[in-house]
Amino acid sequence: MDVARILISFGIGLVLLVGMIMRTKIHAALALIIASVFVGVTGGITLSSIPGVITTGFGSTLGSIGIVIGFGVMMGQLMEESSAAKVMARTFIRALRGKHEEVALAFTGFLVSIPIFADSGFVILSPLLRAISRSTKKSLSMLGIALGMCLAITHATVPPTPGPLGVVGIFKLDVGVFILFGIAMGLPIMVVAILCAKFFGNRYYKLVGDDGEVYDVTREEGRRLAAASAMQTIIKEDPNEKNPSAFISFAPILLPVILILGNSILSAMFAGVKELPMHVQLFQLIGSPVVAVGIGLLVAIYGLTGSQGREKTIETMETGIKSAGLIILITGAGGAFGQIIRSSGAGDAIAQVLIATNFPVIVLPFIIAGIIKLAQGSGTVAMITSASIMYPILVEIPGVNLMFAAYAACIGSQLFSIYNDSFFWVVTRTLGLKKVDEQLLGWNGTEAICSLFGITLLLVVNAVF
Repeated sequence: MDVARILISFGIGLVLLVGMIMRTKIHAALALIIASVFVGVTGGITLSSIPGVITTGFGSTLGSIGIVIGFGVMMGQLMEESSAAKVMARTFIRALRGKHEEVALAFTGFLVSIPIFADSGFVILSPLLRAISRSTKKSLSMLGIALGMCLAITHATVPPTPGPLGVVGIFKLDVGVFILFGIAMGLPIMVVAILCAKFFGNRYYKLVGDDGEVYDVTREEGRRLAAASAMQTIIKEDPNEKNPSAFISFAPILLPVILILGNSILSAMFAGVKELPMHVQLFQLIGSPVVAVGIGLLVAIYGLTGSQGREKTIETMETGIKSAGLIILITGAGGAFGQIIRSSGAGDAIAQVLIATNFPVIVLPFIIAGIIKLAQGSGTVAMITSASIMYPILVEIPGVNLMFAAYAACIGSQLFSIYNDSFFWVVTRTLGLKKVDEQLLGWNGTEAICSLFGITLLLVVNAVF
């Protein structure tokens, strides 16, 4: 094996991939396939074998998660079309007795973004944000940053959100274990997000006036309002608005998560047992990601659509499928690129170089995801591309915890959120963050702090375990 040629081939292929994503009209999925062919040809794979290697990598990656992604986005679309997210927010506000609305909104975002895309969740909940700010005189930017950041946390790290689910498929991990790990890591990051929201929210104090416009408030006036706004929030409900119950609003998210986690725990308990009892086999069936998310989809169909007709319900789900197709294509293309890296020997060659450097290798997926996110704006593309590049390398290094490395790619995709990111504009425009310092410090500063805290926490966990 010509190690030098393989390393040069991989390096040029990586530059080619990032260059196509950054500077050309070529879509990320096609860029991944082009880079795969280049690395395959220059890395020494026989020309006749390259198509087979690409299709094998594409198919094996999607085999376990393609259906789950499809079901998940359909379920999220149904929840988006209903008032489920608003019901969740109101439930958390009532649970906190009408106070600490930023905490209630943070918990809402943390949960809502598991099936619903972060920007959609923010748009759905923005009327509630504005209503709370107008009635309590609390900073709109504080409330919005808390909500937006916690939407971003789980959107990037907790399956069955499509991005992290794609990363799980590439790294060949247990979905249930990764869900549990993502939630456990996300909770302390959520605390940091709330603290940042309070700091930047008071620094850039915004209020919604009675005319519905967003106004700047001076720091002195902001401090006075912050001290005086401890009154209880009373949510005014529209008597003509038909909302689902809190139970049915939470059920499509919580039920699949509980089933998948239960299956992972049960599988660990019965590891090594050849003949499993029938009830264990049954629970493993319904706790498999495909069936569990399918059950969540059924709950959403019959619980959230109300009197909505068959055609409208199917139309809503098909709207979700349009976004799923793109994510499935990118995930499969990422799997193809990873298979080429393995088959060419680049993964093993780079692994040997990294072993010699003693560099904390789980940081690499974080860095690559951050760079790609900065370059092209999509967190999903960033984490899947990073995972595709790093998995065939890291799998060759003894002692690397692949779950930690996968999480590093996910949290790295949230390091930057600037002008080429649609979520950046959704948040900053809704909150009235129009000045550059408000946008880059208030919103992107919070996201960068939370992402860096996430990788630091991950390094601590990696050192301990």
